[in-house]
Amino acid sequence: MKKESEEILRMTSYSTGRREFLKYATAGAVGVTLPAIPASEIQQKSKKQKVRTRAEKLKQISSNSYAVNQLFKRRTAGQMSERPETRQLKEKYGEITLLDFPQFTRDTYPGVNTMDLWSSLFGDFTDDTMFTRIERNNQVRPGEFDPSTLSGKQWLDQLVKKMVSASVTAVHISNNAPRNLADLNEDLRKEGIRVGKVWLDAAKQIGAKSMRVNTGGPQIIPASVIDGGYPRNKEIVPYLKNSIESFKELADYGGKAGVKVTIENHWGLAADPVNIIIILNEVNSPWCEASPDFCNWEHEYMLYNGLDILVPRASTMIHAKRWTRYPDVDIARCVSILNKHSYKGWISLEYEAGGDSVEGTLKLMNDVVDALV
Repeated sequence: MKKESEEILRMTSYSTGRREFLKYATAGAVGVTLPAIPASEIQQKSKKQKVRTRAEKLKQISSNSYAVNQLFKRRTAGQMSERPETRQLKEKYGEITLLDFPQFTRDTYPGVNTMDLWSSLFGDFTDDTMFTRIERNNQVRPGEFDPSTLSGKQWLDQLVKKMVSASVTAVHISNNAPRNLADLNEDLRKEGIRVGKVWLDAAKQIGAKSMRVNTGGPQIIPASVIDGGYPRNKEIVPYLKNSIESFKELADYGGKAGVKVTIENHWGLAADPVNIIIILNEVNSPWCEASPDFCNWEHEYMLYNGLDILVPRASTMIHAKRWTRYPDVDIARCVSILNKHSYKGWISLEYEAGGDSVEGTLKLMNDVVDALV
């Protein structure tokens, strides 16, 4: 009986799964001797269970409209002429609008069926009724897309129809519209919250699962000063407090809409990953989380360490990026951090390293997919 028990322990040490364990344990209990399974066979079986196919990995990938924003039709009145490289890209791939982007995603990135949409590309630039109005120096000009307008809502419905037609969905909005969430001016902060809520409604309308909202705050984080012989940073505290209160309100609203509010390392307070963690901890809501970017860091030592801090607090969106600011970023190392934390949310391809942005995005996609497990 002792010999049989040792055989059972040896067999079950290969992580064959609960079902295999129970089978051998039961057999040993009734005195049945089972044939030994070679360790190589068990390891091979375990490996096959863990490694996904390329098609399965691509389901985790999202196209990114900002990465190819040069292809998009823009408002021309009062604008400078297009740069030669932009004209060349449009000649090669064609000029598009966000209504074209679902089919563009389907045709350009085979196997990818989700999108991350940049807020500044929303709307029909020939219809000023769906945009805010900016009054300055006795002049009025169109501002940003306003999804609360009737024409704006109708345009969003068109976008949904285009997504259905292309069998592509929008999972995230990278939003720059809500501003001043950490501002010390209470009127500006409340206006930022109002705009954020309007956009959360828009995210719900198009079926997005999450939306980035910028923390705001000083462009350069205030420095500590010596107080009583020790460094202390009193100046940053009011900004953090206001940001926390703003994100609490937006997270509550996002929960009702079914849309998560995410914080990206996107300057302001969010330039420091610790500030993001502070805000997330204080908000303490399942509807507020991180959406880290591979490259949006103030120095190279944050490249991987900052990502490692934030990935555990992300579940919906991460930006994989190549950027001229960090041309040598190790994509495989970044993805290994995602693998380490078993990240299963979407990965958006935000290429910003110059040249042909479509080819660059495709190369980035392949590098990310190859490194995923």
